[in-house]
Amino acid sequence: MLALPCFEKTCMLTRTPRRSLTDQLAERFAERIRARLLAPGARMPSVRECARQQQVSPWTVVAAYDQLLAQGLIEARRQRGFYVRDLMQKVPLAQVSIAQTAIKNIVNRVPGGATPFAGLPSGSRIHATALIRGMFHPPSGQAQPGAGVFPASWLDEARFMLAAVRKVAASQALREASFSYGEPMGDSGLRQMLVNRLAELSVPAQTDQVMTTLGATHALDIVSRTLLKAGDPVMVEEPGWSVEFARLDALGMRVLPVPRGPDGPDLAVMARYCEVHAPRLYVSVSVLHNPTGYCLSPASAHQLLQLAQKHDFHIVEDDSYSHLAHDHATRLCALDGLRRTVYVGGFAKILAPNWRIGFLAAPPALTERLLDTKLLSALTTPSILEKALALCMEQGQLRRHAERMRRRLAQARVRCVQLAQAAGCSFAAEPAGLFGWVETGVDTDALAQRMLDEGYLLAPGALFHASRQPSTLMRVNFATSQDAAFWRVFERVRG
Repeated sequence: MLALPCFEKTCMLTRTPRRSLTDQLAERFAERIRARLLAPGARMPSVRECARQQQVSPWTVVAAYDQLLAQGLIEARRQRGFYVRDLMQKVPLAQVSIAQTAIKNIVNRVPGGATPFAGLPSGSRIHATALIRGMFHPPSGQAQPGAGVFPASWLDEARFMLAAVRKVAASQALREASFSYGEPMGDSGLRQMLVNRLAELSVPAQTDQVMTTLGATHALDIVSRTLLKAGDPVMVEEPGWSVEFARLDALGMRVLPVPRGPDGPDLAVMARYCEVHAPRLYVSVSVLHNPTGYCLSPASAHQLLQLAQKHDFHIVEDDSYSHLAHDHATRLCALDGLRRTVYVGGFAKILAPNWRIGFLAAPPALTERLLDTKLLSALTTPSILEKALALCMEQGQLRRHAERMRRRLAQARVRCVQLAQAAGCSFAAEPAGLFGWVETGVDTDALAQRMLDEGYLLAPGALFHASRQPSTLMRVNFATSQDAAFWRVFERVRG
């Protein structure tokens, strides 16, 4: 969910009596490192490459890097170049792909009877700050391929929600409700509409199983805090949503990365994790997976549920992209009937990112525990937006809006694919949903740095791995990647 920081193609370095080229270059990189736009572990451009990009001498680059070294912002690795340091821990990140080593060791037992890999250790500092910071930068005048949501012009079509808010705000019922904390589980009217929506997805739920939250991320956090304790192993999909990796890591959980393929997770890896580590939870985006766009197949879903039953772990199904998918896509919660699954949804993708309305649906045996966690973290959720959303759902406005967005997205996806292929890229996964998983042929961490100078913020593949491993992949937003000018710049910068 990256958005453009306000970088312009400005700023050519220009020597002045007060600021040398060296100082200007060092300040430029320092600003990006401190803003976490250059993530810990990211490789800095080589001296020669940086000199070419900035049109300065190699000596200027060396001097600027020396300043950054002295400030503790970067580190030199012998015969490998310069890397961004972790400002939190001041220690270098692992220099190998931890996740891939984990997978290899678990599936193919390490020689000599060594203990199989124990996953990413708790407190290992999984970094998603570059992604998170990018979410909060002001929008730019040009569309951004790394964005995680629809363009503002698209979302502006949901004006019916503003009208609903005004109507609700003027009601006597809201004024009276404002003098209490409201309903702990969330607005009862919205919860009934959500039950109806879940029924359309074949997910059986009663209103007392549904709880509103401050967005889908809050729902995921409630589930984690309820079902887990520090040190517990948790299986996550890789590539996947790095904010989720970082959130679990911050809670002290042991993150176990599971490769995600076109049909679903690697069940062999999961089975080995279950035998060795007895994980308590598996977090999945089964429909229109971020960043690949994969959808879970029925066969994989059944096998996954059998595995969960056999090894006694819960599954959290994050269905944040449900409004962009067809209703008959395979959903674990539908097959399981909310017995050992928890459904999580939200409306940021289809309405507006800042309207923090999310929800979860859980087995009856878990709802009281989940409610206790919600009350401890946020008490209740604001009812004005919940009542407004319920009204829009009841009147069919949200459904019609979602249909329009799917049609528009389908057209955008066709154009984006054509432009990407013309620029020499290919797709590592069949284009679907909001995001494309694009093979660029170059290190996308380094590419992202160069594109910043052109005013574009990318979402490099490394952001979607628990251990920030180098990647030639990047995630593009189909809706914001239709600009031919971007792809021309991309082609030139990639070289």
